[in-house]
Amino acid sequence: MTNIPTIDLLIRHLQRVPYLASKNIYKVASYFLYRSHADIDQLCSVLKQVKEKMHPCSTCYTWCEQGTACMYCTDIKRDKTILCVVEQWYDLLTIERTGGYNGQYHVLTGLICPLEGIGPEELTIYPLIARVNQENIKEVILTMPQTPEGEATVAYITKKLKSSGVLVTCLARGIPVGSQLEFVDRLTVYKALTERRPI
Repeated sequence: MTNIPTIDLLIRHLQRVPYLASKNIYKVASYFLYRSHADIDQLCSVLKQVKEKMHPCSTCYTWCEQGTACMYCTDIKRDKTILCVVEQWYDLLTIERTGGYNGQYHVLTGLICPLEGIGPEELTIYPLIARVNQENIKEVILTMPQTPEGEATVAYITKKLKSSGVLVTCLARGIPVGSQLEFVDRLTVYKALTERRPI
């Protein structure tokens, strides 16, 4: 068995990283090759720390450091009657940056996508339903993107929450169709949030 050159090993591992465009893989490899040993050691150390210390919040499923509950769930000043449902944890950060929302969150960790084998069971939809039924939630804001997967997820959650009597709303249509929340500017997200409408 021949040994694989180390540069090829690096390229192979970079190719496994989702969202890293193929045209950028060699540029990223060059970046690492030209970094000092100290820089690489520091990066590896931080990655190990993140894997060891970061855990999903036991309530909303965003990432938090150790413990069982995140800073948003434990903040007594936040409105406990409003629940904003986001696809990923970084969407939560996008909404926080607007400064126009002070309720609770729930991270789905993805969207329903049968083609990729992702159903409600692979997401945190059932814990979301349980939260609505067990807590004093009056409004659920769905912030899924206007994509086939996003629309399917919204339809499924809306159907499951129908009997709860809770108000289900979505962002105003200022968000461009097919766009991801993380790439939309802060003012547009703020307006879409404040001008949300019932589903």
